[in-house]
Amino acid sequence: MRAGGVPGGRPPQPQSASSWSVSPRITRPGGTGACKASSSSSATGSRRPRCGRSLHDAGIDPAPRRTGPTWKQFLTAQARGILAADFVHVDTVLLRRVYALIVIEHGTRRAHLAGVTANPDGAWTAQAARNFLMDLGQRAASVKFLIRDRAGQFTDSFDAVFTAERIRILASPPQAPRANAVCERMIGTLRRELLDRLLIVNEHHLRRVLTEYLRHYNAARPHRSLGQLTPTQAGTRPPEPINLAAHRIHRKQVLGGLTHEYYVAA
Repeated sequence: MRAGGVPGGRPPQPQSASSWSVSPRITRPGGTGACKASSSSSATGSRRPRCGRSLHDAGIDPAPRRTGPTWKQFLTAQARGILAADFVHVDTVLLRRVYALIVIEHGTRRAHLAGVTANPDGAWTAQAARNFLMDLGQRAASVKFLIRDRAGQFTDSFDAVFTAERIRILASPPQAPRANAVCERMIGTLRRELLDRLLIVNEHHLRRVLTEYLRHYNAARPHRSLGQLTPTQAGTRPPEPINLAAHRIHRKQVLGGLTHEYYVAA
């Protein structure tokens, strides 16, 4: 006993917690789990309480729901109604950083340039969201989800523009780029095929370059996830195969020869 008549040591535990030793364990990945409990009163022949009651008395909450689709299954099933947004930044030759907001449709892989700015604050992103939905037109009615990261540019006013159209915001977990993998891969494609191979002067230059490249990306660049179709051809049947040896092929330069498009000459 401590000075002042205060008893020392640990505070007394309830009978249910002191007589039972509970050790939760998972039986298999995604399983319902199991528990084991041993009672000091078992030697006396007393009846053992139920496992759920012992967990409750020990202060252990029920395990979260483990049924339902995985994140990958959800993205596949809801692809037609999912948008994803992210920023890509570019350092100009004048040592200024410029940001571009990219939005991509999961179902068709169609990419959009929502805006370019050097100051992507909350007011700018909200206005960019309004402009994007206006450009999307009637297709916005089929959108159910928008995936974005937790960057400070995505403010409540940005989210409010989409929630007003009954589009649910899905914020990816911190430091989890795979949660927004489709848009992250699009950003990587922009860097590998365009931004790492050009010197950008200013916002106007970046906007013009991205606009031309995204036209090529949507109309002429095939995608494996679409069966080698372009985003503008998504949902259509593949064209009939032809014998290229019997036709003349026309090559068109894109961005001054940075990449090319090929067509069958008339």
